[in-house]
Amino acid sequence: MFETLSDRFDGIFARLRGKGKLSDADVDEVLREIRIALLEADVNLAVVKGFIARVRERSVGEELSGALNPAQQVIKIVHSELIEILGGETFKVSFASSRPPWCSWPGCRVRARPPTPPSWPAGSRPRDATR
Repeated sequence: MFETLSDRFDGIFARLRGKGKLSDADVDEVLREIRIALLEADVNLAVVKGFIARVRERSVGEELSGALNPAQQVIKIVHSELIEILGGETFKVSFASSRPPWCSWPGCRVRARPPTPPSWPAGSRPRDATR
């Protein structure tokens, strides 16, 4: 899922990098394609709407950096919003230093044995279909 989403974003941003100046229509087109890519990746609709609204708000209201062209600025905004949505901070996974305690389920006695064939009363056994 992340690979296809990454490929879609790469394609969207590659078209965006080729442009020297961005108009509002270009930004709207990029946001529409990002919305479609996120929805195809089964992201919740409310999350997608909030994400697109925040990116649009930041891209319209943000002062352009002297070091970045407008396309790079939009890519930076999308990147920072994705990081914010996905949690923003990383946590270290801690593993137990010893084995987990043994747990017993009363009444759960499973015995591995082969199934027993049904016992048919004499004379009532079904006929074999291959005969």
